[in-house]
Amino acid sequence: MSSDLRAELTESVDEAEWEWLIPHVQRDAVIVVALGLDLLDVGEAIVNDNTSSVQQWIDEQLIAKPTTAQIGEWNSDRTKRFHTLIVQPYVLVQEIN
Repeated sequence: MSSDLRAELTESVDEAEWEWLIPHVQRDAVIVVALGLDLLDVGEAIVNDNTSSVQQWIDEQLIAKPTTAQIGEWNSDRTKRFHTLIVQPYVLVQEIN
């Protein structure tokens, strides 16, 4: 694992309001990361094409596309905030409680 990549990803972690994420949801690019998972670990696995980790997280439903219910909930609170990490072509998001 490259520490340069980790440092680069760390600098890319940001905070965004739901409003900002809507266009990315519309182009099906948003991936929701479960709260127990480290956003950087997921970003790193995707960049490094670590399919076994990514598949395991998908199987355990720790990373997934947002559900219609989630989108509805977030649409009703447009100031809801998320930690975000852009890993082209995806935007990884994690709810801020």
